[in-house]
Amino acid sequence: MDDLITVVDWSRWQFALTAMYHWLFVPLTLGLSVIVGIMETIYYRTRSQAWLSTTKFWMTLFGINFAIGVATGIILEFEFGTNWSNYSWFVGDIFGAPLAIEGLFAFFMESTFIAIMFFGWKKVSAGFHLAATWLTALGASISALWILVANAWMQYPVGMEFDPAQMRNVMDDFWAVALSPVAIHKFFHAVFDGWVLAGVFVCGVSAWLLMTGRRRPMALSSVKIGAWTGVVGMVLTMWTGDLSAVDVARVQPMKLAAMEGLYNGDKSQELVAFGLLRPGHERTSDEDPFLFKIGLPYGLSILANHDADSFVPGINDIIDGISVNAEGDTVSTVSYADRIVLGKKAHEALRAFDAALAAGDSMAMAKARAEIKESYPYFGYGYLSSVEQAVPPVGVTFYAFRVMVLAGGYLLLFLIVALWAAYRKASLWDNKAWQWIALLSIPVVYICSQAGWVTAEVGRQPWIIQDLMPTCAAISDIPAGSVILTFWIFAAVFTALLAAEVAIMVKQINKKEE
Repeated sequence: MDDLITVVDWSRWQFALTAMYHWLFVPLTLGLSVIVGIMETIYYRTRSQAWLSTTKFWMTLFGINFAIGVATGIILEFEFGTNWSNYSWFVGDIFGAPLAIEGLFAFFMESTFIAIMFFGWKKVSAGFHLAATWLTALGASISALWILVANAWMQYPVGMEFDPAQMRNVMDDFWAVALSPVAIHKFFHAVFDGWVLAGVFVCGVSAWLLMTGRRRPMALSSVKIGAWTGVVGMVLTMWTGDLSAVDVARVQPMKLAAMEGLYNGDKSQELVAFGLLRPGHERTSDEDPFLFKIGLPYGLSILANHDADSFVPGINDIIDGISVNAEGDTVSTVSYADRIVLGKKAHEALRAFDAALAAGDSMAMAKARAEIKESYPYFGYGYLSSVEQAVPPVGVTFYAFRVMVLAGGYLLLFLIVALWAAYRKASLWDNKAWQWIALLSIPVVYICSQAGWVTAEVGRQPWIIQDLMPTCAAISDIPAGSVILTFWIFAAVFTALLAAEVAIMVKQINKKEE
């Protein structure tokens, strides 16, 4: 049992390590491809050599980042087979479809047109080259779409049916999977997040160029494009974030409760703006879970249900079977204790089906199949031994969410000032203090982006598939030592790749203008 726990924990750490390194590169790819497309469009319309030089400068940085992102992304997908083979078997028919579409369509699309972007300047017409640049940007977004469809399905499994004969889930409605509101909102939220990150990146690098006295006209022109992209991206990120919050309140209420450190819900629930959780707080304790907090009245009710007077359930309410339906009404559902009972009943029925199948007893098979279908929505709870195991890490989820929101608020303010200064007070960009603020905003936007993913993924624990499969049932049968060894190998390799990317980018940025 101890070895099993070790394999689960280290497999989760390894996947988290790979995913977080990969997410360092993805949003910059998504946003910088759009910025490069805008810059080349301006060049195409003006035929200005200055804009051609600007386009090629940022395109080179995009290419460096794209190459490293591909390397980490391939490893990430392989880990589903090496570390999470039970999961891959259980839902391979569903989860594999969007990944296959991403690989066969979006990735090949990117790979084809990115070659024209970099090597086709004098080999194809200016119009065709511009089209290739925009198609590369489109391909990057389509690639993100199918990856996020797969991720969203794990958080809100739809469009499938469990087949006890195969002991796995099979897809029965592709469009329900592809057009899930959770998937659509998550996709746009991630893409617009990429616009924000790339906008801040362009502003920060431009500030460095101004600080070092090089490429001044290009830097000031780039700031305008970057700041506009960032501001638009931030507004749209906030909008899609609001839509995603409503989705979480409906389909993952436990995650929302953990995000707020909310144990006992109420109507007209406040949103915690700042707070410090009480260390070691017990779910059933009568103590205030916060050492201190500053709340926004009605904020959580508005965020979750768009209704200031609505009820938002806390962790204890959800465990006791109190929730909110799609219409925003408070309803009684199945308590977590009963879900564990029903989950174990589904497991017993599955074993009975397997025995009946081996014996060729069609009547027993039909009976077991019916029992499985009745209890299957709670199948994953059968792996749990207590309701406490269904509560995500509250501290990590709570603080990660606040880091994301507070950093996002700062970035919005920064981008608005950056945009204002670019048009109304360009002299601000010659101020050393402002240049340092712009440069240091680059790590802030990366922290913000990473904190969002930590909130989304840690907040859904212990589930690898919401309600259907916990992480403890999803792992491969491999020695803990192998996972630990590969974790440190990957950590070293990814760190080396990141260091190489930063070094190559810095060298390119500091390269003298030709």
